Amino acid sequence: MKDAFGLPQSLLVLGGTSEIALATARRLIARRTRTVWLAGRPSPGLDEAAGQLRGLGAEVRTVAFDALDPAAHEDALGKVFAEGDVDLVLLAFGTLGDQAHDERDPRAAVRVAQTNYTGAVSAGLVCAGALQAQGHGSLVVLSSVAGERARRANFIYGSSKAGLDAFAQGLGDALHGTGVHVMVVRPGFVRTRMTAGLPEAPLATTPEAVAAAVELGLRRRAETVWVPGALRVVMSALRHLPRGVFRRLPL
Repeated sequence: MKDAFGLPQSLLVLGGTSEIALATARRLIARRTRTVWLAGRPSPGLDEAAGQLRGLGAEVRTVAFDALDPAAHEDALGKVFAEGDVDLVLLAFGTLGDQAHDERDPRAAVRVAQTNYTGAVSAGLVCAGALQAQGHGSLVVLSSVAGERARRANFIYGSSKAGLDAFAQGLGDALHGTGVHVMVVRPGFVRTRMTAGLPEAPLATTPEAVAAAVELGLRRRAETVWVPGALRVVMSALRHLPRGVFRRLPL
């Protein structure tokens, strides 16, 4: 069960090698989390991440999970919940894709959409049902400010995150009053392996900063978290710009 501040004893990470997710896990282990499940494709990276978290004092197990295989989600994730209650599910998998390449290769573009949206819908509903059945828990969904308004430079990724964000908000409304809390996290540019080599956007942040925002959001029972917080104002302005003006911005 969670403590008086809303922090979990048990954590399931969907996307077990995500730098943001692992920074969040480290932070929560330093507070109270003692049991961690890392769900992802079996790999040396997943095993290494599990070992690092074990070194912090947590009991850590891995589970084979592939966002692109929705047919296997219920079975794979059901085994986790069968082991006992899960206080927090962190949905952290995703892919950025390569906009220029993906525009020329529809199959690659579809892979981005299937990973970021279809896979998240499937896994999110499976976990939401399990959390509701146990009567408590939080589902934290890593969205992105890219979903607020699609930009020419990354509209394939942005559109997939827009779908994810809308889904998570609706799921939160559907679960309101059930004891299950859904929190959408909207980071801006985060310095990770996924963004390495890309031009850094204004208000860039780090996995550790996102992790701190997640912890604070859980304590406050927030429904939406922006990282950094200033992006709420920036994106509100960009969202309401006339389309002709928006097109001319160097975004």
